[in-house]
Amino acid sequence: MLVLVAPGQGAQTPGFLTPWLELPGAADRVAAWSDAIGLDLVHYGTQADADAIRDTAVAQPLLVAAGLLSAAALGDIASGAVAGHSVGEITAAAFAGVLDDISALNLVRKRGLAMADAAAITETGMSALLGGDPEVSVAHLEKLGLTPANINGAGQIVAAGTLEQLAALAEDKPEGVRKVVPLKVAGAFHTRHMAPAVETLAKAAAELAPADPKLTYVSNKDGRTVASGAEVLERLVGQVANPVRWDLCMETFKELGVTALIEVCPGGTLTGLAKRALPGVRTLALKTPEDLDAARALIAETATPAADAAGA
Repeated sequence: MLVLVAPGQGAQTPGFLTPWLELPGAADRVAAWSDAIGLDLVHYGTQADADAIRDTAVAQPLLVAAGLLSAAALGDIASGAVAGHSVGEITAAAFAGVLDDISALNLVRKRGLAMADAAAITETGMSALLGGDPEVSVAHLEKLGLTPANINGAGQIVAAGTLEQLAALAEDKPEGVRKVVPLKVAGAFHTRHMAPAVETLAKAAAELAPADPKLTYVSNKDGRTVASGAEVLERLVGQVANPVRWDLCMETFKELGVTALIEVCPGGTLTGLAKRALPGVRTLALKTPEDLDAARALIAETATPAADAAGA
């Protein structure tokens, strides 16, 4: 079984969209998306510097657009599961047919703007803790007033809070943690600091007409599979101010019998976690179009047993 996953903020790098726009029709598609949401995705994906694409209001729609573009280049994925990390859940919702591309991009544009506004109220950020015992780390973070905003599994937790709290963490790491790495994000996402954005996103979501997922949709709220489009949308709204449980998503992948994982552009983060937490699962990150042939081959291989079973 194949799972298609989409990364969250911090995965973007300057110019990462450039080679993808060379694919037939890609530049026109992204230009049309740019017009639809009022943001020049082509510019930000090809020419903007690291600071410009770190802006939450830019990074979020840029990541969803990149995920949609790279997934479209793979061709039809008729079976399997989808999941996304943080903003990647909107990308995954589009993969599953819950939202069409334009609806997904309009929603993420409003999400990014609302979260940027919320982040501007107080100077906040996020840092990744590498290594250590999760229970020990979570207790230590709470003692410092920080939130374990992303529990990613494979020995990684992301702390979020004020810059002062994060500075204290850098000086006082939890026992067993090898390293604390500041992330290239502009706020304490998935914490109480994002509460002002929830109401804005709820209003935007109320204007949409979601369809039920056509593929198995794994929610990063709790790792559960969700069969209702309305519930997917409700969870997309709530996760803005609540922790991401990617560790539980990966546990669900095991329960589903996932044998292969493909991470859409800009891939790398989630495949890295999967390599450590999902031994035996084949992984592939779509970094450039040069990775497409290998990804298509992997999709074909995972589809073969189902086809054989149907024929039998």
